[in-house]
Amino acid sequence: MGDVASYAHSLKGRPVEQWHVLEKHLVDTAKLAETFASSFNNGDWAYVAGLWHDLGKYSKQFQAMILGDDETNMEGYAGHPQHSIAGAIHAVDRNTHVGRILAYLIAGHHAGLADWNSAEGKGSNLSNRLYDRQVLESAVKQGIPNAIMERSLPTSKPTAKQPNDVALWIRMLFSCLVDADFLDTEKFMDGDKAASRGGFPGLEELLSKLENHLSALRNSVEQTEINLLRRQIQEQCAKKAYAQPALFTLTVPTGGGKTLSSLLFAISHAVRHGKTRIIYVIPYTSIIEQTAGIFRGIFGDCVLEHHSNIDEARMENNKNRLACENWEAPIVVTTNVQFFESFFASRTSRCRKLHNVANSVVIFDEAQQFPADFTVPILSLIRTLHENFGVTQILCTATQPAFNQVETPSFSFNGLPGTVEIMDSPQNLQERFRRVKINGLEGIDQPQSWKTVAESLRKHETALCIVNTRKDALELFGLMPKGTYHLSRSMCGEHISKIIAEIKERLQNKVPTTVISTQLVECGVDIDFPIVFRAMGGLDSIAQASGRCNREGKLECGEVHVFAPPSQSPPGHLRQMEDAARTVLRLNTSGDPLALDNFRRYFQNLFWLKGSALDREGIMELLSPGTDLNISFRSAAEKFRLIQETGQTVITSYGGGKQVIEQLRLYGSSRGLLRKAQRYVVNIPKKGYEKLIQSGDLELLDNGNLCVQKSDTIYDKATGFGANDPASIESSTLIV
Repeated sequence: MGDVASYAHSLKGRPVEQWHVLEKHLVDTAKLAETFASSFNNGDWAYVAGLWHDLGKYSKQFQAMILGDDETNMEGYAGHPQHSIAGAIHAVDRNTHVGRILAYLIAGHHAGLADWNSAEGKGSNLSNRLYDRQVLESAVKQGIPNAIMERSLPTSKPTAKQPNDVALWIRMLFSCLVDADFLDTEKFMDGDKAASRGGFPGLEELLSKLENHLSALRNSVEQTEINLLRRQIQEQCAKKAYAQPALFTLTVPTGGGKTLSSLLFAISHAVRHGKTRIIYVIPYTSIIEQTAGIFRGIFGDCVLEHHSNIDEARMENNKNRLACENWEAPIVVTTNVQFFESFFASRTSRCRKLHNVANSVVIFDEAQQFPADFTVPILSLIRTLHENFGVTQILCTATQPAFNQVETPSFSFNGLPGTVEIMDSPQNLQERFRRVKINGLEGIDQPQSWKTVAESLRKHETALCIVNTRKDALELFGLMPKGTYHLSRSMCGEHISKIIAEIKERLQNKVPTTVISTQLVECGVDIDFPIVFRAMGGLDSIAQASGRCNREGKLECGEVHVFAPPSQSPPGHLRQMEDAARTVLRLNTSGDPLALDNFRRYFQNLFWLKGSALDREGIMELLSPGTDLNISFRSAAEKFRLIQETGQTVITSYGGGKQVIEQLRLYGSSRGLLRKAQRYVVNIPKKGYEKLIQSGDLELLDNGNLCVQKSDTIYDKATGFGANDPASIESSTLIV
């Protein structure tokens, strides 16, 4: 190092001699990033990015600022000289093509991955930012060590087998850089915090715990035919875990115990093939807490639950709170939204964890719930993670989507070729699990009034009716007798969890129970009704509804009644699902409407109906590198939103929500409070929102950025916000 040290970070209370020396920060960040990227054989790329990421901090302006400022210096704070572009320019100066890849990483390590070209203006275009050479020139004049400036360029082959793989490869390198930068900075700024990271048990130990749990479970349950079948499924999963890494499918009927069987396969496979962690991806937050709770009961506090509704104050220890930042825990339970949006994100905070997905095992529960409008980019991601980053993936469902490749003059679909099924005979398994009879299919073109449906329901002491929209649920609920339960996303997550717990307890105690619900109960909610009514919808939805009927096989045969509601599903995906199902059911000749071949035809019809809308936002084109690496990272991130909110998010005063609202009024918004608030939010339609604002029943906080419930009368203990402007409430087809 030179005679006069340059510094990366200062810290109040420490003499300047103890500040974070810049050369040490660059070298240590480079080494850590190299370690991360070695999991996919590109450590040299990450090393160079780490070595050059803060070259701009050598500038006279930055060093003058840091010597007069006792706070942490992060780009973007008022008055702080920007520094990240210097290393990006130096990389491009050294080699145009290699340098441009490094430039994306280095220039974005604070602000996030940028578009090469963008309509937003000069400040957001990476191509334009590279002309701003002042910071680099100033840094060079101050004297950057030659060992850093003259570091040889990376020579390893990019982990990208096809052109469309390049964007993901760059994002994985970016993850290595930003996590390494953050961790090295944290080590200097807060050594105690850094020391509390990690220390989780290995997967071998967790496998032993799981095997012991399953053994105890088998000895404690009644030896029914269903439980014997579940045991056979587990045994087959354990046996097939020795297979070579692949893209696996696990086709098991609802109630077959997919959760623990897929986990047994995943951990056994990981131990056998040296994988680092298990990531369990679930479509809905309504079931993620249930699944994470099961896993914690087996493995303790090494299970990380990470989704939008998680309250960090509930986490068992600080180690888990820190693991949320980069997914270093051995078992991660998360949502489709958190997983997929992170892989198409540009922000550093969301990208930090991505490198820890490499060489892991990922389980996708209820794979048929992948958002249809993003099917093409999602399947491309799954394929690339397997082929390039050593990720074994398991698509679990009773209704396996038709992800086979299709090429016709009118329709092209790459799909997921070469998947390997874990079960020896899924069709035979489905026949052995059949425990319901599907009624009413002859009338799927003859709409019934809600009054008629309500009269049919009242004939049964205990029944579940699942409809397609919040509006339908509210209308039917209004025709039912007192004591009927209502479930929909007009209710906050805390409210839904409470009602589901009550329903489960009543069913267990054989108390007569009638429930009107939207499809939020269809995946993973462990309830067992003797009678289920299902409004006509997608074939997979009918199958999932059937999974809530005679789930434990205690009846000789449960009854599922499919009926045509008074009106069709709303235009869009729900309508397309319904149309595809009608086509298949009209042509059904197998005798079993839920035969696996019918699902194959159903999904093929659905994908054909959607056509180019399988990549509705054009994500693949935005991330195509072309010949000049012109990639639109930020634009793709903005468009890749699995939840398309058309209404307004309101924090309700239900339960603990009232205390959260009071704290927001007193202290303002903070990350911790907003996390707590997620348990109490509801998205209401704009028409209803505007009416409630005008009446003073809702209140705006945080300069209009937050909307909270003010009046105690507008949130109903049975239906939530459902009674407010029900005519404008549309379907809730995807739940975070």
